[in-house]
Amino acid sequence: MGEGLVGWLMGLAVVVVVVVGLSLVMAMKVVDLLWWRPRRLEEHFSKQGIKGPPYRFFLGNVKEMVGFMLEASSKPMMPQNSHNILPRVLSFYHHWKKIYGSTFLLWFGPTPRLTVADPDLIRDILVSRSDSFDRYESHPLVRQLEGDGLVSLRGEKWAHHRKVLTPTFHMDNLKLLIPYIGKTVLEMSDKLILAIPPSADEVEIDVSEWFQVVTEDAITRTAFGQSYDDGRAVCQLQAQQMLFAAEAFRKVLIPGYRFLPTKKNASSWRLDKEIKKNLVGLIKRRKDSSDDEERPDDGRPKDLLGQMINATTTAMSVHDIVEECKTFFFAGKQTTSNLLTWTTVLLAMHPEWQDLARHEVLRVCGSRDIPTRDHLAQLKTLRMILNETLRLYPPAVATIRRAKADVELGGYKIPRGTEILIPIMAVHHDAKIWGADAAEFNPGRFSNRAQNPTGFIPFGLGARMCIGKNLALLEAKLTIAILLQRFSFRLAPRYVHAPTVLMLLYPQYGAPVIFRPLSPSIQSDDGPSESFL
Repeated sequence: MGEGLVGWLMGLAVVVVVVVGLSLVMAMKVVDLLWWRPRRLEEHFSKQGIKGPPYRFFLGNVKEMVGFMLEASSKPMMPQNSHNILPRVLSFYHHWKKIYGSTFLLWFGPTPRLTVADPDLIRDILVSRSDSFDRYESHPLVRQLEGDGLVSLRGEKWAHHRKVLTPTFHMDNLKLLIPYIGKTVLEMSDKLILAIPPSADEVEIDVSEWFQVVTEDAITRTAFGQSYDDGRAVCQLQAQQMLFAAEAFRKVLIPGYRFLPTKKNASSWRLDKEIKKNLVGLIKRRKDSSDDEERPDDGRPKDLLGQMINATTTAMSVHDIVEECKTFFFAGKQTTSNLLTWTTVLLAMHPEWQDLARHEVLRVCGSRDIPTRDHLAQLKTLRMILNETLRLYPPAVATIRRAKADVELGGYKIPRGTEILIPIMAVHHDAKIWGADAAEFNPGRFSNRAQNPTGFIPFGLGARMCIGKNLALLEAKLTIAILLQRFSFRLAPRYVHAPTVLMLLYPQYGAPVIFRPLSPSIQSDDGPSESFL
């Protein structure tokens, strides 16, 4: 019995030694991940002349970054008509660039993040060396919201989906949407006029909320076509889901928190389940329908859902179609409504450009007709205004890529797993690219297209450039043109200029704008001279 006890104790000792050994190995790996590896990488980049704020254990520079952003967003822009918004919107980048230069290293937790604002290096990352970099995975709640569609897919699956969806966004197809989008904007305009109090001749509207209506309509028609009513119900559910994602974005991400059965999480799960259920039902009804909505000679636009269902090679699964619909709604609606909001704000701030754009619209399109595709192509001043808006106020202020393997970039040796932060707004506001007036609103700079193509990347660059670019610009051009035909507008006295990032660039305190219907004499006026363009 004594020998049995000794054997048992020896076995226990072996187990203890193994457990302790494994614990020590795990502890050493954790310490290496959270301390020694970051220190080695700091030294690796330092030897190449790349420095940055020092790494802090576990958190990296996240605490400092959040502090910069909270301080910047605590007060509005001064002066109120300033477009020098980089220090407010990307405050951490603006601060550290002054110390370390435009290429510097910061830490997102224990992950190295290299900031790159040089146009030549950006072209390498997004175009010539794009196969060496993966797209960064977004916040978990945003991924649930935006779906596993084109935005997040990679490799062969991404290439197949892109091929299937591309015909939907050809201009010949998009032009067929113009009457539908125009009808929506006209209905909005009529409601705006009816909202004017009997004792007044103008009305105040928060355009950051108002433009959600027209973009939702356009996105729904593009995505679902003749299944519009069913599709709109899904879009409205998705809009509710966005509120949860936006609220989560304001808080520090706690790993695993989204899996806890909190009241808000449970509501988000129910919404996601309902969205998927409705989309699956809609897809089944479209597949079973005997009405061929995709005939090339029926004069109706090809919608996204039909393109995916009718894909003849390597057919997309129902799950794939559901995820692409979620992606398209999230990316398309928010980007376009964002562009419309800032364009309206800028035209309200700069009435001389509003007058120029209105004169062009009235001359080309008339005072009441819905502009056609040919009309829109002739609106050069409006095109310049939209481009200048996208330059100063890009919806996505930055983008991130991750090195798939060790790679050399512009003479720098970048280790695998390093994240590359491209500060789009900083590139758009760079005086070396755009001149001394880079922080000023000057659409005339786009009268000459000979700009550095990598200096203007609101929709990305290369193969992964936003597939909905043409739709967003068409919709924005059409909407602003119709508003210019019918209204003059100015900022409300309570407007506070405070651009802020919450997934996308948005006005922190809303965008109240006062609209006044145009009189017939103004609508037929010859308008101002275009000589200063």
